Amino acid sequence: MPASPRSATPARDPEQTRARILAAAKAEFARLGLGGARVDQIALVAGVNKRMLYYYFGNKDELFRAVLEATYEHIRESEKALHLDEVDPPEAVRRLVAFTWNYYLEHPEFLSLLNSENLHRAEHLRQSTKVRRMHSPFVAMIRKILDRGHASGVFRDGVDAVQLYISIAGLAYFYLANNHTLSAIFGRDLKARKARDARLAHMTEFVLGYLASPGRTATRIGPRRGQPASVGRGARKEA
Repeated sequence: MPASPRSATPARDPEQTRARILAAAKAEFARLGLGGARVDQIALVAGVNKRMLYYYFGNKDELFRAVLEATYEHIRESEKALHLDEVDPPEAVRRLVAFTWNYYLEHPEFLSLLNSENLHRAEHLRQSTKVRRMHSPFVAMIRKILDRGHASGVFRDGVDAVQLYISIAGLAYFYLANNHTLSAIFGRDLKARKARDARLAHMTEFVLGYLASPGRTATRIGPRRGQPASVGRGARKEA
């Protein structure tokens, strides 16, 4: 769709208007994907006309990219609030695994947007320098956790920070994205609270077991005894 001229008169509160458009677009894109989403509906929900929407975002693809950027910015900023640099490395990993799991549970639209962007071969993310910039310090943070863990003797050497995070995200994503089929195949309600807690405990032990230095075990650096698996900042409340 060609971009409409950016000649509309901006709203009196441009930040609020932009935020409304992004919120409406996020919901529409998450529900219907880029192909199914309609700009008319986004404008209607945001309380603006299409001309105003195009003034701020140019066209549908630019709007979708802006939604992706805002979505990644939110999760990266939320991760900063965990203060992983202030706790010992095993605890930092526990918090990161728990946060990732609970974030996906609490923000299913995030997974829907990723699915849509993957269908388009990440063409919007590849155009975004903003997303790449915000991920560099995130990877650096994980690398520092790994380095501290290795220096203290609890983590093995040679762990790739990017590969580790992809594994953590994948352990959570696959379970949730395929929850209905997995529940049907194995005859379990894998979305039940007990099953969710068991999954988080398994993920945490799995990751810490991989990271454990020779001579150590996941049990020795795994979840603290007596602590529920879902404890931590951002933990999901009972559904």
